[in-house]
Amino acid sequence: MVGRVVSDKMDKTVIVQVEMLVKHRLYQKYVRRRSKFAAHDENNDSRVGDKVMIIQSRPLSKTKRWRMSKIVEKAV
Repeated sequence: MVGRVVSDKMDKTVIVQVEMLVKHRLYQKYVRRRSKFAAHDENNDSRVGDKVMIIQSRPLSKTKRWRMSKIVEKAV
């Protein structure tokens, strides 16, 4: 999944917000859905605003089940 980093205040952890377009069952209109995932960032490379790719992994802590695989685009 690809999303934006919204928080990097923790050590080796970033919060990634993923935006999805989902079709509404009744109205057949596309609605934006957002989810936040805690992802493991081993080298503390990413910053707020970066576009990153995350992959699912084994549980690393109570809330971390994702790892950051690469930085797609750096923030300006």
